[in-house]
Amino acid sequence: MKLKILKNESKEMELEVEGEGHTFCNVVQEALLEEKAVEFAGYSLPHPLVSHPIIYVRTKGRTTPTRVFERALKNLEKRIVEFKKEFNKSWEKNHQ
Repeated sequence: MKLKILKNESKEMELEVEGEGHTFCNVVQEALLEEKAVEFAGYSLPHPLVSHPIIYVRTKGRTTPTRVFERALKNLEKRIVEFKKEFNKSWEKNHQ
């Protein structure tokens, strides 16, 4: 995965994410939309044969897009760790 910042302004950011597709971008979009400071979050795949989606975020102006990304990704990380923990418990319980 490679990231390229295409736009970085006080309320808006666009990131090109090389090597990912709908699955990854949808998860990031959902995490961004859970942030109260986000006015808009989305992504697009400009070309179906080239996996270089662009993730967009616009804040309401109370915080920067960078901080919103940091919070959203931190919350996403917590959820993934929690899911992994619950998965491992379930796996151990069912495979004894």
